[in-house]
Amino acid sequence: MNKEEQLKIWLHEEEIAHIHGWDFSHIYGKFEEEQDLPWKYEEIVRRYLRPEMKLLDIDTGGGEFLLSLNHPYHNLAATENYPPNVELCKRKLVPLGIDFQEADGNSHLPFGDQSFHIVINRHGNFNPKEIKRVLKDGGIFITEQVGAENDRELVELLLNDMPDLPFPDQYLKIARAAFEEAGFLIMQAEEAFRPIKFWDVGALVWFARIIEWEFPGFNVKDCLENLYHALELLEREGVIEGKIHRFLLTVKK
Repeated sequence: MNKEEQLKIWLHEEEIAHIHGWDFSHIYGKFEEEQDLPWKYEEIVRRYLRPEMKLLDIDTGGGEFLLSLNHPYHNLAATENYPPNVELCKRKLVPLGIDFQEADGNSHLPFGDQSFHIVINRHGNFNPKEIKRVLKDGGIFITEQVGAENDRELVELLLNDMPDLPFPDQYLKIARAAFEEAGFLIMQAEEAFRPIKFWDVGALVWFARIIEWEFPGFNVKDCLENLYHALELLEREGVIEGKIHRFLLTVKK
């Protein structure tokens, strides 16, 4: 394939880059991440969850993970603040009887005191004081977070100028200290760096456009020479590889 054909493909991936909820199925088979984390978020949630428990999912995306739990709908609640996902949740979750509210995880949660047995949050914002308020006594909060140093090798590969860390406070030790200060008991705290792999440069273009806060200003034409370099790397090594940064925190009120 010549450079003009490659450019046409990359521009197409850039043009169609969008996401509903948190759905990366467009590039399934062309990339891989989170295959070898030392914990399994779903297993940890299920370890504590019982059918009679009230559960809140903060920053639920499109409710994909929440629905996968097959928990009684009348015992589920969720929040989301990203406008396209808010509309998606209104269409998907509300008709099922799930208590969905538009809200930012950093700010006030629109629920009463001691409403939930479990609050969960995967890759979203959180406020320890608000989580403590809405949890029942003895309630559990479980979160898996994207760390500050996520995808930095890929950012360096694609962008002409290396940007500052988009979320410099996203480290386990900082989050843990915040929950300890709020009076929580730490039950599990782990941090990990693991590979993220791409076998297609077009998939990497789509990914970089979706994760715009990590790849600020990325576009195909301005970063074209970097994309050709990425293609050479793929042809030579058989893979384009970076590192993801994740941490897990389980705490008890």
